[in-house]
Amino acid sequence: MSDPFPTLRRRGFLALAGGLALAGCASSPGQSAPRSGGRVRAAFAGGGAKEVLDPHMASLFVEAARSKALYDKLADFGDDLTPVPRLAEKWESNADATVWRVSLRQATFHDGRPVRAADVLSSYARILDPKRAFRAKASLAVIDLTASREVDDRTVEFVLTRPYVEFPNALATFSAYIIPESTEDFARPVGSGPFSFSSFTPGRSTVVKRYADYWDGAAKLDELEFVLANEESARVNALLAGQVEYAHDLSPVTARAHEAGGRVRILRSPNSGIQAFAMKVDRPPFDNRDLREAMFLLADRPQLVESVLSGSGQVANDLYGKGYRHYADDIPQRARDLDKARFLIKRAGADGLKVALNTSEAATGFVEAATVLADQARQAGITLDVTVGDKDTFWSDTLKNGSLSSFRSGAMPIESHLSQRLLSKSTTNVTKWARPEFDALYDKAVSTVDAGVRDSVYQEMQRTLHAEGGYLVWGFADWVVGTSPSVDGVGTAPANTLGWARFDRVWLR
Repeated sequence: MSDPFPTLRRRGFLALAGGLALAGCASSPGQSAPRSGGRVRAAFAGGGAKEVLDPHMASLFVEAARSKALYDKLADFGDDLTPVPRLAEKWESNADATVWRVSLRQATFHDGRPVRAADVLSSYARILDPKRAFRAKASLAVIDLTASREVDDRTVEFVLTRPYVEFPNALATFSAYIIPESTEDFARPVGSGPFSFSSFTPGRSTVVKRYADYWDGAAKLDELEFVLANEESARVNALLAGQVEYAHDLSPVTARAHEAGGRVRILRSPNSGIQAFAMKVDRPPFDNRDLREAMFLLADRPQLVESVLSGSGQVANDLYGKGYRHYADDIPQRARDLDKARFLIKRAGADGLKVALNTSEAATGFVEAATVLADQARQAGITLDVTVGDKDTFWSDTLKNGSLSSFRSGAMPIESHLSQRLLSKSTTNVTKWARPEFDALYDKAVSTVDAGVRDSVYQEMQRTLHAEGGYLVWGFADWVVGTSPSVDGVGTAPANTLGWARFDRVWLR
């Protein structure tokens, strides 16, 4: 990929050095009064020159942020990971949660056309196309589109294939954006979001401009530019050099180095994402349950949190969603036990095992965490060969290939995590966990109206995953972004929620 900051390799390093040397310049306290005008340039890690603006293909954080700027979903997740209405004004179900009526608010696409029930059904039909593999498909698969209908232009009746009491989670699911009916060309995309399309250079830059008729109130900024810089150092250096005003996904080490200097504002969102390693359970060597348990036991989670996150996070317990609704917090915290790990390795016939640990610079801290885990595994008699792959194709590569890889995720409800990643037909099932009895438990959970009974089923599913699943979840990380002191209005909501990357609520001083 060509360098989006061709002058930063040398100048940016000097800017970084200067940022460390000039600590002590205080930034203005508090936020300024909101005002309109100007352009904010936001630096994200990107997906390379082959990226597109199709919101249903969104997978990376930059794609999610761009899609949020250009498009809308029927719902999104609030700070507490419960769904809140967006294009949907309200929803209601019948008694057994098999039929849901969604009322649309009055909103328009960027070309002036109203957002209609037909656009919603067409968008969902595109996502559910059996010939495609869109990420949101797993969450929306419960919809019987042939039975669903437009009641009128602003009312959709969704008929489901089974009871689903958490259907609003599906409306808010990652990348389930509403586009104009029958859209397939995204060269100049049309959405209903707070910004409309201006220009796009794949692998480098996307510029969007304020949409004055946005239903939730016009953005303050005139323009927003997404600039791609895969290396964290490039994002930080661009921020320090005044070439961008927002730098996404900074490491705790970087945050600690700069937050007292006054040239960068550091914003943290606690418990915003998991840090993990994914073992594929459908192939050697991790199709052996004893070996997976050995991996759980040889990991020193406190060391990983301290060394990789610089303490800006919490130790995890091989489960997703600490603090979220349905989290199994009664399962005892797993501690390191090298003796038992060695015993299990021997019982698995894996003495002297050597296996590739696939990682990349696709996410901050991945290579460092892989190196730490490799050292910990060595103490148990396993050699993890840290293999640094192409950052532009890492996520698609590791979804299909290899047996052990770095993994992380932003926030989503536990139900969504299960449906998108751990069911037999989940489209982003990187561990290849596929068990009919587990799928049946999920079906039971989401069809159970009684909240207490539903919670107990989720607990049972998590106990199974904790004992024999493929995710070695070692930490819950704070999400860290940096901004220029000239920018206000940036929130600290968890990644992938409504308040994250809400550039329509950002302004320049």
